[in-house]
Amino acid sequence: MVQVKRRITPGYVMVVLFVGLFAALCLYPFLMVISGSLTSRSAAVMHGFSLIPKEFTTDAYTVLFTNSASIIKAYQVTVGVTVIGTALSLLINSMMAFVVSRPNLYGAKFLNIYVLITMLFSGGIVPWYVICTQYLKLTDTYAALVLPMAASAWNVFLIRNYFRSMPHELYESARVDGASHFRIYRRIYVPLAKPIMATVLLFAALAYWNDWWHGLMLINRAEMQPLQMMLRAVIANIQFLMAQSGTATPWMNEMMARLPSDGVRMALVVITTGPIILVYPFVQRYFVKGIMVGSVKG
Repeated sequence: MVQVKRRITPGYVMVVLFVGLFAALCLYPFLMVISGSLTSRSAAVMHGFSLIPKEFTTDAYTVLFTNSASIIKAYQVTVGVTVIGTALSLLINSMMAFVVSRPNLYGAKFLNIYVLITMLFSGGIVPWYVICTQYLKLTDTYAALVLPMAASAWNVFLIRNYFRSMPHELYESARVDGASHFRIYRRIYVPLAKPIMATVLLFAALAYWNDWWHGLMLINRAEMQPLQMMLRAVIANIQFLMAQSGTATPWMNEMMARLPSDGVRMALVVITTGPIILVYPFVQRYFVKGIMVGSVKG
């Protein structure tokens, strides 16, 4: 096989420099956050935050990991909920999308309108809370962190439009060969829909990882709180301590003066954002294709 050597032209160099500069600008804020989480409070007050910490310290992480067992448990809950919830969300949304993508299906138009209405209108927080607690009995269960977000009208439409972009002859030939609807969905449509499935996987994983609302509304037991809810409580406690500055004992005032409140917030961003960033390399090559085809074609 003959290898074609890429000719380096001034235009190519300009494109590479532009893309590299843009990537650096995107990475710069996150590097600043990491640096800020490792900067002492006194250095931040005197010099502000910089790309390289003026006075290196891990006090912010020490504050967050004071009770490391609780943080580890919250991580386990969040990771488990994210993995199970993402898999369940992909299954439910893709199966619903396959059904509403069939043009000759009786009632398909009604189902499309039904899904669209759920995306545009909501019954409100009170009816939602009553259904979750009184009828579905989701209080203090891991299902409370998974089921409410398992179905998404937006993701259903994304996958549906991608399914509609596939040749209808694939479906017809499989039916002629005697394949069932579920077999066609599982063996033909899902393998060919990797770009949009990877895109929806990313959306669902981000939604489950960043979710704290359901933990606040439906979970009362501390050992079942997700990571986002636990860290939110840590920030609230720090804000309360800072509000008491000047009215407490001298020892407490001295401790609060050293408390890196801004550094804790930045450390919080690093802790909650870092793991989910690892998902991007696995879905990046599918993401652009999936979101464009799933949104435009249909």
